[in-house]
Amino acid sequence: MRRNADELAKMRKAGRVVAEIHEATRAVLRPGVTTADIDRAAREVLERRGAKSNFLNYHGFPAVVCTSPNSMIVHGIPSPDVVLVEGDLISVDCGAIVEGYHGDAAYTAGIGAVSDEAARLMDVTERSLEAGIDQLVPGNRLHEVGRAVQQVAEAAGFSVVREYVGHAIGTAMHEEPQVPNYWPGSPGPTLKTGMVFAVEPMVNAGGAATVQLDDGWSVVTADGRLSAHFEHTIAVTEDGPEVFTVL
Repeated sequence: MRRNADELAKMRKAGRVVAEIHEATRAVLRPGVTTADIDRAAREVLERRGAKSNFLNYHGFPAVVCTSPNSMIVHGIPSPDVVLVEGDLISVDCGAIVEGYHGDAAYTAGIGAVSDEAARLMDVTERSLEAGIDQLVPGNRLHEVGRAVQQVAEAAGFSVVREYVGHAIGTAMHEEPQVPNYWPGSPGPTLKTGMVFAVEPMVNAGGAATVQLDDGWSVVTADGRLSAHFEHTIAVTEDGPEVFTVL
């Protein structure tokens, strides 16, 4: 769906709130912090900005952010019992609703000093997102996003998660079409100005296989290796991709 100028303006506002949540949650990351502390920092931003969470109560999800450490890929539930320690990776995924329109973005950060592999995984995953964003130009085909993500990730010796993908976004957090982080075998729809997508590569240090835990939410790598996740909400414009979820 193509969004008009008024809709895009509302989505920019939602995106800015998400970017502020990223800034606030990054500021609390240190050894000894719990993932519940991260959720608390995010809630404070939402309350201050008068925005709603699109994660809280989504299919019963109990928090405003997903916090996924180390080998957890996505959908981790914040908990006072999960304490971050030096060397951990933590992926933080969150969103916001402003005037009925959604923003959605994620990042992965290290807690203190991390391993060389962890640092490289974060760098490659973020670069794969940037490569995917670069494809969001009018006239291009949507699945070139996934091709670009996959090329960056696999050239580094990493693997791309297949089961969880990006998506269009607007008056709902998850709208059609989906945005695979790999080449699915067909080019997909033609991109037009006003389309808005959440692009979110999840890249594993080992194999691409995933396992969902018994809590019904948390997804981990099948081989126990590290995973990283970066995401932005981006509009297709005549001047190129416009990222909404940055300050």
